[in-house]
Amino acid sequence: MPLPEKNAPWPPVSPVIASDLDDWSAWYAASPDRLTYRYRNRRRTGRQYGQPEPRPSQYRGGIVGAVARWFWGEPVAVGEKRSNLHLPLARDLARTSADLLFSEPPTLVTENTATMQRLENMLHKEDLLRTLIAQAEMTAALGGGYLRAMWDREMSPTPWATVVRADGAAPRFYGGRLRQVTFWKVIAVDGQKVVRHLEQHEPNRILHGVYEGTEDNLGSPIDLGAYPDTQGLQPVIDLPQLKGRLACVYVPNSMTAPDWHDVPGAVGLGTSDYQGAETFLSAIDETYTSWMRDVRLAKSRIIVPAGYLQSTGVGEGVSWADREVYAPMNIPPTEQGQGITLNQFAIRHAEHRATIEDLVSRCIRNAGYDGGTFGESEGGLRTATEVKADTARSMSTRARKSELEAGPLAEFVETLLILENSDLFPDAPDVEVERPEVRFADSIQDDVKTLAESADLLRRAEAASTESLVALVNPGMPLEEQKKEVARVKAESGRDVADPMDTGAE
Repeated sequence: MPLPEKNAPWPPVSPVIASDLDDWSAWYAASPDRLTYRYRNRRRTGRQYGQPEPRPSQYRGGIVGAVARWFWGEPVAVGEKRSNLHLPLARDLARTSADLLFSEPPTLVTENTATMQRLENMLHKEDLLRTLIAQAEMTAALGGGYLRAMWDREMSPTPWATVVRADGAAPRFYGGRLRQVTFWKVIAVDGQKVVRHLEQHEPNRILHGVYEGTEDNLGSPIDLGAYPDTQGLQPVIDLPQLKGRLACVYVPNSMTAPDWHDVPGAVGLGTSDYQGAETFLSAIDETYTSWMRDVRLAKSRIIVPAGYLQSTGVGEGVSWADREVYAPMNIPPTEQGQGITLNQFAIRHAEHRATIEDLVSRCIRNAGYDGGTFGESEGGLRTATEVKADTARSMSTRARKSELEAGPLAEFVETLLILENSDLFPDAPDVEVERPEVRFADSIQDDVKTLAESADLLRRAEAASTESLVALVNPGMPLEEQKKEVARVKAESGRDVADPMDTGAE
């Protein structure tokens, strides 16, 4: 299909999906300014540019005003400064999800040894692992993410992987599989003019285009060379070597999106770890802000008769020596019992702390994790078995997400191998194209003593080879390093010496 026609409404996704993605993006950014901007301009369209303008409904009371404001959408009263605090729990949830999947590198297993070694190099020497960590974090936050192949032979002799956020893509699915997707990014904003670069992926083809439009209108196409970000790109790139596949994959955060079941174009999309917990996240910030307000108001004040104060000039008010007077009282300074009074308010720290802990726990559980995953458990050092028992819910969520990650990752890595072995990259390593099996490492590892004892028992029982024992004790070591370690172990133990009685005869 061609790129969108000029003056098309933008973004080309359901307003419901665009609005939810903008909400999740604001929480993931962990920026009070972005949250304030988002909830003061919350409407069922996509991203906005320019200055926010409060709507009249934000100042109403009752249900209408509450729905329009939320906590971060409340306008600041005239004469006061904003003092809202933000706890970046949403970002912590996304990072934890990525850590559970990729804190230990996955293993890409193939039958061909050279191919497996090439994949190891991709992971550890060509930043594929770092890209996967970023993708997993964004996927948890926005409900899904894209891995996209890119290349520039002047920069690299091989293609590499990049991440595309879910709020910058318009996908089309067929039978649960990604059939086409249009990526876009804003490359320039000048007043009301918004310039976008569109990159449309189809089977065996990639299309590029630049459009000058407005916030909610794509506008008209212009030359690709008009902006530095798109100079050198070709309008159409044919890739017959892909044999019907795309040069990108979609990785969902969940199998379904319950809140979008009746939304057009939502089939195939996942949902964020924040979905259903937005009100709790807002309540956490509101409670923290209330706590700090108690701290500010609890500062010690001195109440003195007005006669004790000194005038600082016309229109400048009056002051006490230490300038911490709460309020002057218009009473005679000699009246009994009306002298200098110290006033100190209480800080409701216990109530605020208990409320925050309960809200945080609910957000963590909503995302499918245990509090122990976030370091909330008590006690000293524990074994890996004890940790897994305390984080059973988190391990279940990790297993589910690893299944959703494994299929797209295997397909994407195979696509990179296909591109490498095409005539596009004559200087790339020549290896056999094979779809790997993705094996995720255990995110909670036993200590060295436990691993060594397990390896010793297996060796005595003659139930594992040296290669298996080295891999057991060094789970995060790359395959190439494991082979070197096996050779060193055999050399030190004398097992690398050829048997003099072995003549090679049958």
